[in-house]
Amino acid sequence: MNLIEQVLVNKKTGLNPIWIMRQAGRYLPEFREIRSKNTDFIKLCLNENLTTEITLQPLRRFDFDAAIIFSDILMLPYALDQKVEFKKNYGPILGDLDIKKASSIDEIDFIKKIFPVYKAINKVSQNELLKGKSTIGFVGAPWTLLVYILNKKSPKKELREDFFKDQFLINRILDLLDKFLKIHIKNQIENGAKVIQIFDSWAGLLDEKDLPNYVYIPTLSLVDYVKSLNIPVICFPRGVLNYKNYCEIVRPSAISIDYNVDPKKIINEINIPVQGGLDPKVLLTDKDNLKKETIRYLEIFKDHPYIFNLGHGVLPETNPAMMEYLVQTVKEYK
Repeated sequence: MNLIEQVLVNKKTGLNPIWIMRQAGRYLPEFREIRSKNTDFIKLCLNENLTTEITLQPLRRFDFDAAIIFSDILMLPYALDQKVEFKKNYGPILGDLDIKKASSIDEIDFIKKIFPVYKAINKVSQNELLKGKSTIGFVGAPWTLLVYILNKKSPKKELREDFFKDQFLINRILDLLDKFLKIHIKNQIENGAKVIQIFDSWAGLLDEKDLPNYVYIPTLSLVDYVKSLNIPVICFPRGVLNYKNYCEIVRPSAISIDYNVDPKKIINEINIPVQGGLDPKVLLTDKDNLKKETIRYLEIFKDHPYIFNLGHGVLPETNPAMMEYLVQTVKEYK
């Protein structure tokens, strides 16, 4: 059992495995080179050879303990025949979801549409670079996908005023998402994913009173499903204020915390393994500051099962030399 799984399954302390959200991405010149020749993001995600190469790029440079497949949470609405495109310097733009058409899609058609994603996971998991390391698969949480499907773009700070007007439609979409997210998870696991992470990027947009219906209950359904396949599951409910409630209700194998959260508070409230927390902006400062902040997290969690990560994705302007220094600092910590 590798380091990440020892933390997640056996709740081992003092191991401090490290991987980084968006570790395969724009801060690496070798990624930028591939991306400059492949401007259609969805097509890139469906090119199994290129996504395999991109996923492995950071492991050639850094001693990470996991590879996370290079893909996107919006591959799911894409597989449900919703138009998804990525506009430079803007982000995703989605078309309308035809709920009737989406409801008639069967499992085989769904898998066929994004099959290269699963082939890439298979290739990555069997690569030499992954010896003794974890292959991480992932999905967007139902709430976050609902936000993209109905909002049709990133909501930034708030939702459209009429977002909740058609409750019947919302429930139909959530039912559909539950079904196809489980299919998507199952296929990632069958192709070699040893850990699943659920990204709830827009959980922070909801009032506390709305969390049970839109975050807790739909996510719990996925968490229970992943656990039934004997695979650990990490949840990242970005912006949620009450992590204690979240963990007690959703019961993931581990909780990934964002950089606005006080790690000392987390350590007192949460008894499951914790991941992440470091502000990605710290990597834009200097080595002394990076070392100080990294060791602060390692010290706080030294007697707690902990996976080192950031509190959000690595920023594109990050110098790879700073990433190297971060990994070195974590690996040398005793």
